[in-house]
Parts: sequence; C-alpha cells; structure tokens
Amino acid sequence: MPDPLRVTVQPTPNENALKFVVNRQMTQGRSQTFTDSSTATSPLARDLLGIPGVRQVFFLNDFITVTREAGVAWETVVSRAETLIRQHLGPAA
Repeated sequence: MPDPLRVTVQPTPNENALKFVVNRQMTQGRSQTFTDSSTATSPLARDLLGIPGVRQVFFLNDFITVTREAGVAWETVVSRAETLIRQHLGPAA
C-alpha cells in the first residue's frame, strides 16, 4: 500500500506558475507539457487544464507545475488543482 498522498504547494520564479510537489513519481526523468485539454494524454492534465484560467500543466519527476493566465487569482485555481491531484493520485493524507 503506498504512503498517503502528500501535496505541497511551492512558489516558482514565475509569478504565474505554482509547483505542486507530490510523493508520487509523475514521470521517469522525462518532462511532459500539456497546453490543450482536448489533446492531453494524461487524464490529470486534462482535468487541470479544465480549471478556468489554467493555461499549461507540466509534469516532471515528483511535481506538477500549473501555469495560470496572467491576472487570474490563485485562490480560484489552487484548491481546485489540489482536489484534482488528490482525486487522481490517491487518497488524502
């Protein structure tokens, strides 16, 4: 049984991007970038891109970076993004 999912939100140098660090392996050393929910091959990326104001999702190793449209309030994105991450990656801690 895997450890309970942990999600930690961290700032990035880009004010329009936040990093969601998880205790799960998202990729094996190769990044994945998604910008269109209709062509995203990852169900999690597709759902994250469905959040109004999200324009890009990036997976690498043990984190997900979510980039918002300029001017969109993080308050409208973060809780929905964390909920989706928890739904897709495992039970809440």
